[in-house]
Amino acid sequence: MKPQPIQLQQIGSIKTPYIDKAPYQPYEDKLSRFEVEVFPEFEEGLNGIESFHYLMLFFYLDRADLSGKLMVDVSWANIETGVFSTRSPDRPNPIGFSIVRLLQRERNILHISGIDAFDNTPLLDIKPYILDLDSKKDANNGWVDELEDKEHMSLHLRGIPH
Repeated sequence: MKPQPIQLQQIGSIKTPYIDKAPYQPYEDKLSRFEVEVFPEFEEGLNGIESFHYLMLFFYLDRADLSGKLMVDVSWANIETGVFSTRSPDRPNPIGFSIVRLLQRERNILHISGIDAFDNTPLLDIKPYILDLDSKKDANNGWVDELEDKEHMSLHLRGIPH
């Protein structure tokens, strides 16, 4: 089967303080302001969203390297592995995904916890994080569990500055 082009529609924009450098993973940053601006024509789709504590945001990594490499260097772990076993932004389809806390909704603006996206990143979709569906008790950390100094490496994995 030959890959077919797929067209997606931007539904909004992610507002962050990150212009030139963004964290590797989302983390709570209470000093900065993070917002999702949903375009007015999609505002009605936000009805009921306030009842959720967390949201899954899908966004277009418009600054990603589209070299098409299937093997990536994970510098913080000093290994090379397949792109699909990483969360590298440099992917065949540069789609980002983050789980964020919903702090407040003001019409078409969602105030959220920290996210690993540049300012004005195109928003593709929003889905609610549902505890009974999205939390898996038997989840693991894959190849990260096999690294030496796992505790230190887990800080890198979570994008926590240290």
